[in-house]
Amino acid sequence: MADQNQKAEIFELNNGTVQLLVTNLGCTITSFSVPGKDGVLSDVVLGLDSVESYQKGLAPYFGCIVGRVANRIKDGKFKLDGVEYSLPLNRPPNSLHGGNVGFDKKVWEVTEYKKGETPSITFKYESHDGEEGYPGDITVTATYTLTSKTTLRLDMEGVPKNKPTIINLAQHTYWNLAGHNSGHILDHSVKIAANHVTPVDQNTVPTGEIMPVKGTPFDFTSEKRVGDTINQVGLGYDHNYVLDCGEEKAGLRHAAKVRDPSSSRVLNLWTNAPGMQFYTANYVDNVAGKGGAVYGKHAGLCLETQGFPNAINQSNFPSVVVRPGEKYQHSMLFEFSIE
Repeated sequence: MADQNQKAEIFELNNGTVQLLVTNLGCTITSFSVPGKDGVLSDVVLGLDSVESYQKGLAPYFGCIVGRVANRIKDGKFKLDGVEYSLPLNRPPNSLHGGNVGFDKKVWEVTEYKKGETPSITFKYESHDGEEGYPGDITVTATYTLTSKTTLRLDMEGVPKNKPTIINLAQHTYWNLAGHNSGHILDHSVKIAANHVTPVDQNTVPTGEIMPVKGTPFDFTSEKRVGDTINQVGLGYDHNYVLDCGEEKAGLRHAAKVRDPSSSRVLNLWTNAPGMQFYTANYVDNVAGKGGAVYGKHAGLCLETQGFPNAINQSNFPSVVVRPGEKYQHSMLFEFSIE
């Protein structure tokens, strides 16, 4: 286990065009300043003013990496190789984002920190057998790199040491391309490279069905304003999309495109993960954010590429089991542009 006496601090990646601030507490992106039209820089991620505020649990998973298993596990129970495991029900009746003290609440070790034209930082965390109910020791690393002027890459890896386990990491940044303090994201337009979605029960756990999006409010195969259909899906979007129709580039598939008309900022997301939780900050309610901002419902949107939620309990979902000798590997590429 990482030495929890280690200090949580903030690190900067800056290539002269964009500036990323990230803390080793949960590998959390606290600020990301990106140019819009006329070259104006705006911070496009929701966040808090200080590391201490994150440590007090005042952020609803703003900007962090969640694990050992992202999203919900039904009833906090699963079987692996005939052994039943029970997890904390931190979002009753389910276990969410790794339990009470998930990877987002751990202080990770900084193993490499490079400056220059393609600055990067690598964080490492050793998770032990039985932590939050999960089996087996695993070593997890996460590397953020500014690979070009306006591109951020995240590479996450998980290596089990001695036992089979389940691993599903997700990056939980809340984006608002108009600027973190600009209000709601209902005017953003979104395209998602998914012909299918995994419908959920009343507790937001997938039923196991894989449903075509065509003819439903879940259809983002063509670019569409978020506000146009959000009222047709209950509190808002909080669904896993099956990334099955994106073009490929350098081993990654196109997952989503987000466009903000006011700033002309565009974000294209590429990944090697099979699914993506599209979440419209439905439960964000008057959160005191950085710089005096107050975040309300729909103040941001999340594009959490992931294995499917509750996959361990759904045999028709892609497996999240990782065995000794195997490696979990999950990459995300965030490309910013003006359009």
